[in-house]
Formats: sequence, C-alpha cells, structure tokens
Amino acid sequence: MANPIDRLVSWFNPQAGLARHRARQNLKRAYEAASPRDGWRPRRAGASANADHQADGKILRAKARALVQNVPYIAAALDEALVPDTIGTGIMVRATGAEAEKTNALFEEWAKVANADGRMDYHGLIKVAYAAMEQDGEVLVRLRPRRPSDNLPVPLQLQVLEIDWLDDTRTGSYNGNTIIQGIEYDQLGKVAAYWLWDQHPGDVVLVRGRKIQSSRVQAQSIIHLFNPKRPGQGRGFTRFAPVIARTRDTQTYEDAEIGRKNLEARLSVLASGDTSGLEHPAASGNPTGAGGGVQDLGELGGGNIIGMAAGLNFTVVEPKAAPGYVDYIKLQLHIISAAIGVPYEAITGDMSEVNFSSARVRLLAYRRSVQQVQWLVLVPMLLRPIYEAFIDAAYLAGKIRTPDKAVDFSMPKWDYVNPEQEVKADTAEIAAGLSTPSEKLRQRGYDPDTVYNELASDLKKFKELGILETLLFMQRGNMPTAPGSGDASPPEK
Repeated sequence: MANPIDRLVSWFNPQAGLARHRARQNLKRAYEAASPRDGWRPRRAGASANADHQADGKILRAKARALVQNVPYIAAALDEALVPDTIGTGIMVRATGAEAEKTNALFEEWAKVANADGRMDYHGLIKVAYAAMEQDGEVLVRLRPRRPSDNLPVPLQLQVLEIDWLDDTRTGSYNGNTIIQGIEYDQLGKVAAYWLWDQHPGDVVLVRGRKIQSSRVQAQSIIHLFNPKRPGQGRGFTRFAPVIARTRDTQTYEDAEIGRKNLEARLSVLASGDTSGLEHPAASGNPTGAGGGVQDLGELGGGNIIGMAAGLNFTVVEPKAAPGYVDYIKLQLHIISAAIGVPYEAITGDMSEVNFSSARVRLLAYRRSVQQVQWLVLVPMLLRPIYEAFIDAAYLAGKIRTPDKAVDFSMPKWDYVNPEQEVKADTAEIAAGLSTPSEKLRQRGYDPDTVYNELASDLKKFKELGILETLLFMQRGNMPTAPGSGDASPPEK
C-alpha cells in the first residue's frame, strides 16, 4: 500500500510514482538473507579461490600448524583419525596390465628405496604427504630421476616438499605464460611449471649473506596434492581453517577456567584492625600498615591453632565454582569435530554419550568421507601419477618391455564394528547376487587375486596332508564318505 509521500509524488508525476512503487517492491526479496536490511556483509565477496588463498592462505597454514602442535584434540584428529583411517599401514598398488607379476615384484623392491630422503619407504612417504595436505592444505612431491649407476631397482625417487618451498611471492609472466603465486600457467590454463626456492625459506641454517632464490621446475616433475573445493582453485586450504577461530576461543576459555580453579583452591582471609603484632610483616606496601599499606600476614597452616590479637576482624574470601564448564566444552568439541569431519569420540576418547547404533551411523558417514578423499583426491592426484612415473622410468631403463599403466589400488581395510552381523550381511548380499566375493574383499582392503591364490594353495596343502576332510567335519559337523565305504545312513528300499 502506497504511503502519503508516494501518493503525493504520483499526483504530480505518475511515472516517478510508478518507479518508486517498483523500487519498493524489489525490496521484498524471495530470500530474506538477500535483503538490504541484513547487516551481514561477507568479506571479499566475489573473490576467486586464488585471490582468497593469496590473501589468507599463508596465515591459515601457520595457525593450523600451531593448532596441531599445541591442541591435543586437533592433533588427535590428524594423527589418530584422519591419517590412520585414510592411509593405514599403506595403500596397496597392484599392476593389472601386461607383465603384471614382474611389475608388482619390481614395484615392491622399488618401494623400499623410493624416498629420496632415505628415512622411510614408499608407504611412509604417502602418509607424510597426506598428513601435510590435511594440515597445510597442500603439499608438493617432486619426482627425482636417478642415474643407472645409483643401482636402484628403478632409476626414480620421490621427495616430499612442504608447500613453503613454493615461491608464492612470484606473480607475473614468463615467456607468454602467467605466474600466479609461484605456479606458472600456459595460455590454455594448464600448469606449465612451478617456481621453487633452492632452500626452505624457514630454515635457520642459512649461509650468511646468501640470499635464497627460486628457480623454474617443469610441471612434469612436480605432483601438487591438494583437495580443491571450488572450480578453478589452484591452491589448497587447510582442513582446519573453519575451526581455527573457534579452537582459539575454546583454548582461551580453558585457560581462564584453569586460572579460576586455582583461585577456587585457595582460601584467603582479609584482616582489619591492629595487625602490628602478627608475624610476617608486609612484603609490599607499608610494613606497619600505616597509611593504608597492604600486609602479607603469612600462610594458613593446615590443622594449626593460631591465636589472634584482640580487636581483629576477619573476612574470608572463598571463590564459588561456576557451573556449566563441562557442558560448554563438550558443545564446542562437538562443533569442532563436525567441522573437521572426524567423529567426536575419535578426537576426545569420550564414549559416554553414544550407543552402538549411533556410533555405527556416525562411523558409516565418516567412512564415506574418507573413501571420497581416497578415491577422488589421493588416487588421481598422487597415487596414479606416481605409478605412471614409475612405469615410465622402468620402461626407459629396460626393466619392463611394455609401458602398461593399468593399475588397481587396495585401500586399508576397516575393522569390523559388529563382525558377526557384518559377515552375515555380506554373505547374504553375495547369495542374492547383489555383490561379488571380490567386491567384498576389496571393500575390506584385500586384493582378491591374492586371497584366491592363498586359498587355492591352502586347500591343495590340506589335501596333500590329508586333513581337508577333518577340517570340513569340524566346520559342518559331518564327515563326507565315499560311495560304498560304509555310509552311516540306511540304504533306500
């Protein structure tokens, strides 16, 4: 309904009145959050993912590292949940193409010396790379070709580099390509090279007077691992970015609670009157108490009977406990764990509020998120590129005759939540044709071919030892008999 001003404007100028009416109708938006009356204004609205990273990436990385180093439940989320559940004791690599058996044996030997630093094997290197990706948001793995004289199974090694090695101060152009935060893109937007420092910029072991410089490294030699969240995103953000501020506030509250608990544990007494005859004159202020000075009259000994001068008045200072601390901390930890994507019980060890059903539901959701990272991030962005580089190096070195890069990855198996029910459910799915034994084995982290070969070998050995029938009897409860060997069942008439 038009107000008096709108009606007056419409009387003198109908067109202007209609424009005012239309403008007023536009204020009634379909989404309340889009109303101009909403005072919330997002920071850097419309900025690209790369612009956000350039502004905030480095400080978020530094704060995330501080949280992992100093906050127990953040460290537990990374070291006790994400890394063990995603990497476990290693993600198995199995060649499936030509010369599969030879390639698998060659990869197994190469995995022992794949790390250029020489401190761990291939699986340990993958663990370190994944942990760095979650903590820092991104990590670099450099492919290091080696000489035949190095006597490696395959002339290739891998080196994990913290993202600090990337010269993100370098932005501009190079031979017609565009450089954004140390990453060089060609005219089609494909990564052409990375600009890396010749030394970690945070290393304290620097030659005096020597200035570190960055140099260009071809993109074919670098694997850049991160979990992109937005289209066109070229850099990664730490998983802990959404909880940095909340974790800081929670830690501040915990520190304040510790200080308050210290006060609660102390009993103080204020004495007024003539205290000149008491022991322990003031440590600060006027020793005699004249002029309003403050005196320290000593400590109260437990179980002591102390005589006081006449005329003294005493006031006991006894802080009262403030309730609600545990409930508030639990609420904050629930929010933090949900934002990180890790079950609350995994980062706190607190199982008091869950039952079997609720724990299983949360665990299944957590498993899906872990599997998503495994198959949509680690496999295409890290594991497959490493395997393809391994095949190329092995082929060029004459270790294999065909550069067949067909490969399968077996993720670490999940422990049973309820072994009996889960095995029965898997068996029922196989019997109903809804799944296969091989698929169920892969879901549990086993290689089906390896299991079948071991099973065939075991059955063959049981037959050779003559114990197969005994094992079947122990499992089924009846001993199979050959025709005419004295079957216990009576013959049919």
